Amino acid sequence: MKITKNLFAALMLGVFAFACSNNTAENKGPSTMPTPKVAGPPVYDDEVAVFETDYGSFKIALYTDVAPLHVENFKKLIREKFYDGVPFHRVIAGFMAQTGDGQNFNGTGGSKYPNLPAEFSNVPFKRGIVGMARKGGDNNSANSQFFIMFGDGDFLNGKYTVVGEVLSGMEVVDKLKKGSQANNGTVSDPDRMVTVRVAADVK
Repeated sequence: MKITKNLFAALMLGVFAFACSNNTAENKGPSTMPTPKVAGPPVYDDEVAVFETDYGSFKIALYTDVAPLHVENFKKLIREKFYDGVPFHRVIAGFMAQTGDGQNFNGTGGSKYPNLPAEFSNVPFKRGIVGMARKGGDNNSANSQFFIMFGDGDFLNGKYTVVGEVLSGMEVVDKLKKGSQANNGTVSDPDRMVTVRVAADVK
């Protein structure tokens, strides 16, 4: 059966809800989107995260002006080495690679810190954009999990918080082991983030 673009979008949003759910009650988020913000290039090394993998390294520019609360939490978790050894548990070719569950390592967990309020913006989801995963139906449930886009995903615009963008090494992200769409992209024996550091902290 041919899948229309709208149906595909609905399926993908539903998959995000499934992948991030921990079977807790979900509260509705705000009815209006926060004031749009505009992303810009990083100014300091404190706004760049360096990821080491078995395939090499890649860097992500963190958009403090777009999502200050999420970036602050992201850097806090990095500096606590929360992401070291965490798997890319869900990877769908042509769509995105999801990771960041340093609690359960399978997409059902988060961190010890509270969930964050949505910081939606007008930054479009395209190749290389980094977004925060959340539970479906609850805009304010992002925590530690995030995803990196392999391609454009305009059906995600205004529905997920953009936290940054791949600055270099996207070819490394492309090499990550993929899961099957039939299994919601769940990866068997997944690749992992070996280490993650804030560039300013790397000596």
